[in-house]
Amino acid sequence: MDADLSGFDIDAPSWDQHTFLGRVKHFFNITDPRTVLVSEQELDWAKAMVEKSRMGVMPPGTHVEQLLYAKKLYDSAFHPDTGEKMNVIGRMSFQVPGGMIITGFMLQFYRTMPAVIFWQWVNQSFNALVNYTNRNAASPTSLRQMALSYITATSTAVATAVGMNMLTKKAPPLVGRWVPFAAVAAANCVNIPMMRQQELIQGICVKDRNHNEIGHSRRAAAIGITQVVISRITMAAPGMILLPVIMERLEKLRFMQKVKVLHAPLQVMLCGCFLIFMVPVACGLFPQKCSVVSCWASPVF
Repeated sequence: MDADLSGFDIDAPSWDQHTFLGRVKHFFNITDPRTVLVSEQELDWAKAMVEKSRMGVMPPGTHVEQLLYAKKLYDSAFHPDTGEKMNVIGRMSFQVPGGMIITGFMLQFYRTMPAVIFWQWVNQSFNALVNYTNRNAASPTSLRQMALSYITATSTAVATAVGMNMLTKKAPPLVGRWVPFAAVAAANCVNIPMMRQQELIQGICVKDRNHNEIGHSRRAAAIGITQVVISRITMAAPGMILLPVIMERLEKLRFMQKVKVLHAPLQVMLCGCFLIFMVPVACGLFPQKCSVVSCWASPVF
């Protein structure tokens, strides 16, 4: 006997989005890195299922589990504003595999100037692609604005890393290992506001509880962008702060000194362990909508 799907709302969250734990569970679901491996055909099927469910036209034999799985794939791969399929690298489900590789190598190769510059550039290029992919469709960003944001963020990250490397030459080795995090944090404070400056200038759409548009708010934009900056830094902090401490101790062990070639892969793997939890935690720090009015205050990065 087929389940009655007449009252099923596919856009209703499976978990309470007014609670931190509910938001974390939601983002654990849609940032699942396994969805990166899903075929294009299956993603297209998921989109079709979501659209049919919204229209109330479902194929016979459809089950709730199928719809929930389709919504998971849809949320992980399609832009929430435009419904367009996002490029793989820019999806939030790629944050764990992409972030673990880049962060692992940033933490491993922090001693020489060319390595510092190269990996900070790679990281900011990755961030720029994520920012562009997840941009607010209601506040379009020009190519000039994106290029200026990218150049400024990359310059800030490189300048911070190079400057702090020079200042910490005589400091304990552990201090030098924390330089990449300082550079990442500084770049986020510059990159995100610049990338979304149109929202600060023009404001973002504000709606009442019935989803009726009541105007635009620059204050809501400022709050949302600040929350994104905090979330981005929170996402990186545990791995980039604690992992150097762990590696500093591990590298003193005799067997670790014999397998230096494995240090980088080990850091990449450990970064992945941190990020698989920190990506949904950081995304879930703040509600996606304000409590008094409904506004896209903190879109997914």
